[in-house]
Amino acid sequence: MNIIEISSLTHEGVEVFGGLTEAQLRMELEPEKGLFIAESPKVIRVALDAGWEPTALLCERKHIEGDASDIVARVGDIPIFTGERELLAELTGYKLTRGVLCAMRRKVLPTVEDVTRNARRIVVIDAVTDTTNIGAIFRSAVALGIDGVLLTRDSCDPLNRRAVRVSMGSVFLVPWTWIDGSISSLHDYGFRTAAMALSDDSIALDDSRLAHEPRLAIIMGTEGDGLPQHVITEANYTVKIPMAHGVDSLNVAAAAAVAFWELRRKSNEF
Repeated sequence: MNIIEISSLTHEGVEVFGGLTEAQLRMELEPEKGLFIAESPKVIRVALDAGWEPTALLCERKHIEGDASDIVARVGDIPIFTGERELLAELTGYKLTRGVLCAMRRKVLPTVEDVTRNARRIVVIDAVTDTTNIGAIFRSAVALGIDGVLLTRDSCDPLNRRAVRVSMGSVFLVPWTWIDGSISSLHDYGFRTAAMALSDDSIALDDSRLAHEPRLAIIMGTEGDGLPQHVITEANYTVKIPMAHGVDSLNVAAAAAVAFWELRRKSNEF
């Protein structure tokens, strides 16, 4: 074990846990050299099981032979930084969740064609910027049988630290990538598209036509304004969730979970 005791915020190598911004970690131009942070033993285990490569650990002393002992045994000879709890909190800017952070190397993402090749149900996330919502959508997608996730470039990075934590590691369990250009290009891959939005011609989520679509892309819009009009216009269906008491919308993560469940259940997957 390569355990390194730190007593200073300037110790070489720890900047990845506190001194770099999310954008600096991401390495836009060379994603294969980029990093992200996985937080908590449970999430780190999911990432390791899914084949993501660790580069360094930041761990409270008590967890090295405690909650994180199995992780320490799996990560090989990477640096394992440890120190006083207060110093680690000062370094990261917050108290460590379950006392363990792991820096991991990003992978080259699959293409849209790769993500959609064998998929029957995918979700397209359009301009959703809230990290909590991104993480929650991924968690629901994995739990409810969505085969792939596509995100427009103006959406939050799924490997943002908070998004990873909220997803409970689900971002490692479903193929995802960025989609450039028009979402309607998914028609070229054999998908019909369903825009989740309120309009005069919206159909109900439990409409039988949706359930019988062999390949369907469910498009979820931003938290505030919803989907752009051109996305709604280009979609094959505009879909609403029928609601009571005059409520006209749900949080995007809650709406996604309802849509995933209804459409997968009608496909006889559960």
